[in-house]
This record gives sequence, C-alpha cells and structure tokens, in this order.
Amino acid sequence: MTTSSSERGVSLGMPELPAPAYPDDVRARLEADAREIIARYPDSRSALLPLLHLVQSEEGHVTRTGMRFCADVLDLTTAEVTAVATFYTMYRRRPSGDYQVGVCTNTLCAVMGGDAIFEGLQEYLGVGNGETTDDGKITLEHIECNAACDFAPVVMVNWEFFDNQTVQSAKRLVDDLRTGRTVSPTRGAPLCTFKETSRILAGFPDEREGAVEASGSAGPASLVGLRLAKGEAAPARVVHPRDGGPHDQVPERAAHEPSPAEHLSSHDAPQDTSASDPAHPAGPAAEEGE
Repeated sequence: MTTSSSERGVSLGMPELPAPAYPDDVRARLEADAREIIARYPDSRSALLPLLHLVQSEEGHVTRTGMRFCADVLDLTTAEVTAVATFYTMYRRRPSGDYQVGVCTNTLCAVMGGDAIFEGLQEYLGVGNGETTDDGKITLEHIECNAACDFAPVVMVNWEFFDNQTVQSAKRLVDDLRTGRTVSPTRGAPLCTFKETSRILAGFPDEREGAVEASGSAGPASLVGLRLAKGEAAPARVVHPRDGGPHDQVPERAAHEPSPAEHLSSHDAPQDTSASDPAHPAGPAAEEGE
C-alpha cells in the first residue's frame, strides 16, 4: 500500500518565484559600486566575494535579490552565487542585528571561559546561536578561532576585538550596545554597524575621522615571538601562579612591571578573566575518582 504526499504531510507547493529586483535608484547606486569593485580584478568572477559584502551592506544580510544582482553583473548563474554565499559564514542569510556579537568557543578561549560567556549571554539575551534580540540590536553567535588566543577569552563585535572578557564584562558590553553607549574595542578601529562593516569589507574606505589611524595591529603579547626572531631581548617578567602557590625563585634582575598602557594577555597572571570568576570557574576538570 502506498501513501500520497499529502498523507505523508509533504506539501509539494509552487515553485519559488524569481527574486524581485532592487528599486531602480538602489540598483543604479549598487551598479556604480559594482563597476568599481570589478575593475580591481583581471577576471570579473573574482569580484564575487566583495560584491556579496556590498549587497549585504544594503540590507544587512544577503538576500535572494542581492544574489540575483551579483549573478547579473558578473554573468554568473544564481546557483553559482548561492553556492558561495552559503559556504562562508561571514555572509548572513537572514535578517540580523546591528551588532554581530561573536564569542570564540574554540579550544583555548573555551577553557579560559568562552563557553561560560556564550552560555551566559544566551541566557541574558534570551536568544540562541545565530538568533537576534527583539530590538534588532544584537545577533549572538559562537565563532571559530580569530587568532587572538593570547588574549583569551575573546569576544568580537562586527569583527573588532574585545579581549580578556568575563561573563560580567560581556553582559555589560551587550547592554552598552543595546542602549547606544559608546563602546571601544580593545584594539582596532572604532565600532560601526554591521551594514557599515560590510561596506568596508567590500573594499571601500572607512571615511570616519581617525578610524584608519586607530586600526592598530596585534597586541604586544602576540608579537613576542617576532621580537625574539629579530634578536631583541625580552624583558624579564615574573608570572605568579593563579592559585597563589609557591613562586619560582626571583632572578636577581628586576622583574618587568608592565605600564598601565601596556595591553596584557590573559596569561600574564593575575588578571581578572573568566578563569578567576568564582561564579563561572573555568579550571581543569577534576581527576577521575576525585
């Protein structure tokens, strides 16, 4: 005995209609930007990634209309564009917030407190991974390593770094973003909205005053290996155990005392990180049998 599709609860439905086009004025503006992007490449197909950022800057995510536009200007099929847009997580496929708050849950950040931060923000904001708050301000997601392990645990907002976070500092961060208070990354350019970030990623200059100069580079802890490779002597530093246990004998040479302006890693103990947050311990698991 066979069952019909309706009996199985399957609706075949109607084929999806073609994506609507942009309004004429929007399309004309985007075409001018697209020509500028395409001119950078010897093969127009190579412009697809920045063009996807461009259409994302228009609506805050990559819509079917945006993919149709990319296909038209690059003489590709919508299937070819869709294959790229669905492969990379930096392209949003549904409406999202003004601020993409990403919590690194890769290995080091996770054990340093990233998992606790992510779980705490999910509960605090009332959203799951990839979901957006009702006010449209925050989209929360867990992200893969962003090469800032020496400042773990790290939270990123629209791809700008917020280092050495705790559960409480991350909650204050999202509160500030939702209320419109000025928020400054630990390093990097001043924050802008996700749409504005997408336009910058499309290859257009950040014209905000002082933004380029503020972009900076890696922090001192990230550059230790480079300094050693150049033969530069590293300053002596005594790092005390987090547990307050016995210290190694202090060498005769004076220990390095970092200045207030020096951006420390979370591993330059003691620092107030999630590993020292009593409410969210991130220490090693107990031995079996303990």
